Amino acid sequence: MCRWLAYSGEPIFMDTLVVRPSHSLIDQSMYARQNYLPHSPMAHAKHPGAVTTNGDGFGLGWYGEREVPGVYRDVRPAWNDANLHRIAEQVRSGLFLAHIRAAMGGTVTRTNCHPFQHDRWLWQYNGEIDEFEHVVRDLRFEIAPELYPSIKGNNDTETCFFLALTYGLAEDPVRAIERTIARVERAQRDRGVDGVFRCTGATTDGEVIYAWRYATDDTAKTLYYNAGPEALRTCAGDRIPIPEKAVIVVSEPLELHYGPHWIEVPPSTVVTIRRGGEVETVPLRVSGRG
Repeated sequence: MCRWLAYSGEPIFMDTLVVRPSHSLIDQSMYARQNYLPHSPMAHAKHPGAVTTNGDGFGLGWYGEREVPGVYRDVRPAWNDANLHRIAEQVRSGLFLAHIRAAMGGTVTRTNCHPFQHDRWLWQYNGEIDEFEHVVRDLRFEIAPELYPSIKGNNDTETCFFLALTYGLAEDPVRAIERTIARVERAQRDRGVDGVFRCTGATTDGEVIYAWRYATDDTAKTLYYNAGPEALRTCAGDRIPIPEKAVIVVSEPLELHYGPHWIEVPPSTVVTIRRGGEVETVPLRVSGRG
């Protein structure tokens, strides 16, 4: 269970989204409002089903002038890491991902913090694979032998990333995402798991962002993208300008009182964001459902 964002547009300082808005990722690390997990003992009384705290680590992944992205991850709560704030204040990027973690599986270690990186690719998500411990062996045996040594953590997100790379993420990203979801659900069926796979995620090669929303049942995690707000509000009521044609994808809007420029992504959908603000939504076609 996590919260995340992805940005594509004219270069901005990362704190423009990560720190400064009224419901920034820093704010969401302390008090998320739409992080729903049915029947969770971590749910907050004021928001039934909502896991409000995401304090098990964080990460930034950004593209600059080098071939591969920069990544900074740590296990401190995002609200309490001075280096995160200082890096976000100083690093400007035209495409970056940011993530805060609530560990529902896997240990709280730096190697389990998102985003995950391999060559030019970054990958992050929010979700859960029910009874992951019963299917992880089958899933990891599917990963290409040449990729397997690059796995450093023990969580579901990194496993799915390397499955997607195995299935051709670099050649056909949408199809690789679909195949990864289908493989997870097949592993659950094969092992007799009476559960679901829910996730929203984002992956990018530094040029195009692919973001998706999916659930086996009707309890998909929330996902939004913006439709051209000129500014975001801060807690003090100030307005932070956002470049024209910039696109932001988020687990939940970065403003406490948000308007219709935040568009909810339908379940079973992939959103493709290209440079210049081009946004395309297409259905996820996952084979073998049911």
